Amino acid sequence: MTDFLTTFFSADYSSQPINVPSLLLGLCLSFLGGQLIAWTYMATHRGLSYSRTFVNSLVLIPMITTVVMMVLNNNLVTAFGLMAVFAVVRFRNVLRDTLDTSYVLTVLSVGMACGTQRFSLAVVATLTLILTMFYLYYTAFGTRHRYDVIVNLHWARPAAELEQLTRVLVRHSRRPQCASQRSSGRDEGVDLSYRLLLRNVNRLDEMLEELRQVDGVSRLTSMKAEEESEL
Repeated sequence: MTDFLTTFFSADYSSQPINVPSLLLGLCLSFLGGQLIAWTYMATHRGLSYSRTFVNSLVLIPMITTVVMMVLNNNLVTAFGLMAVFAVVRFRNVLRDTLDTSYVLTVLSVGMACGTQRFSLAVVATLTLILTMFYLYYTAFGTRHRYDVIVNLHWARPAAELEQLTRVLVRHSRRPQCASQRSSGRDEGVDLSYRLLLRNVNRLDEMLEELRQVDGVSRLTSMKAEEESEL
């Protein structure tokens, strides 16, 4: 076992061999730093657009950057090579998901490590990043259950008369939150968006029917939280 570890740690034939223990320490620190930043983002994010895959990328990208910097190791030629490869991939593919970008950066980094004969770096980086990806997947890291549904509607009456609408929302939800309020350019009134944590998710249709009966409510639509897409 000792001979295997000695052979593995010396499996780096570049002009400047990598320090595997330093690599592991860098990956661990970047993982912890990414987690702290991701948790901060989850706690402070406001608005209708929230992406769990973006939160996952906040954990992965610091680790990938650590691997990239280890591969480059002050080598200008390798840096230009990495830029050229990524430019070709970015030109040929439009990546709409930040997690997809993280995976592309991962395979590019591992490929560059192998191409520069940093084999121990390639193995350690691949295994560490794969374990992190499975951790993010199985723990559903980044998921927030702060509301069940988003309700959009147009309120044609004065804003001072919203009490009747609020009573219906409070009766069916624990934490009604007005996420957006904007004037409608087509007619009088305002367009409202509410995020609701329902008391009983099975009574959603009942709540929507009550809202339709409220005088002044029109253009009522709803969207479940898991159906929310990035804006």
